[in-house]
Order: sequence, then structure tokens, then C-alpha cells
Amino acid sequence: MRRIALLALATALAACSSISTVRLQPENVEVGPGLRPVAAIQANATSGYVLFIPLPGGVSLDRVVNRMLIVAAKTMGADKIVKLQFDVTPADGIWTLRKVLGWRSARAAGIAVQVETPAADPGADEGPEPAGTEPPPPATPPPSPGP
Repeated sequence: MRRIALLALATALAACSSISTVRLQPENVEVGPGLRPVAAIQANATSGYVLFIPLPGGVSLDRVVNRMLIVAAKTMGADKIVKLQFDVTPADGIWTLRKVLGWRSARAAGIAVQVETPAADPGADEGPEPAGTEPPPPATPPPSPGP
């Protein structure tokens, strides 16, 4: 019975992580010009500590942002993350005491978007002036007085 209790405690204190996603309808969510929203994504990770020793699967912003949030966005076909928010439990100062019997957690969230390419400009070769207008003739310098 004691072994089962210790196993349950170790499992409860072990690191865990989760990713939550929801697909977004582009016509209902505004993210900016040239961007099409794909999904809202949130990544969470928690790691337990016993007497200042981290249990496997340590927590860091690198893990939740780069290895969880961005990977999930790329898997869903997104190009970028906008409106990125993140948070991590500090590891310094008074927060160090939390490592005696505690945990650290990190969270990152954002909206995965696809970058839409602008429509091709059919008059790109014509330049910025309107079609059919001639540029003004170059100015000629005034004649210089002779000797």
C-alpha cells in the first residue's frame, strides 16, 4: 500500500505539459492586415521540485514558446504567432524557497496566423505615375552671359 502511495505522489509531482487549441473563423477574428487567423493556442508546462531538485522535464520559456506553441502552430499550417503572451514562475529571489516542496510553471499563448500575399499589381511596370501621362521635360539651365 505504501508503494502505491509513493508512486501516486511521484506521478503527481512529475512534470506535465499540455497544449490547448481552437480553430478560428477568419471573418470573426481581426489580427491585422495581410494576416489570416488559423487558431488560438495555449501551451502550459509544470515541473515539480523536491528539496531544490527538479523532477524530470524542467520548465522554461524556451520549452513552452519554441518547442510547444510554435510547433503546434506550424503543425496547423500557420506561418507566425501574433499577440504572443507568456509567463513563467521566477527561479530567483524569494521564489527559490518554492523549490523546497513546490513547482514552477510556464505558460504561453497566442494566435497562429497565415501571412496572405498581396494581390499582384498589374501596373507595377508603369511606375507610380498614372498611365497615359508624360513626364515633364527636363529643365534647361538658363543661358550663361557671354564675354
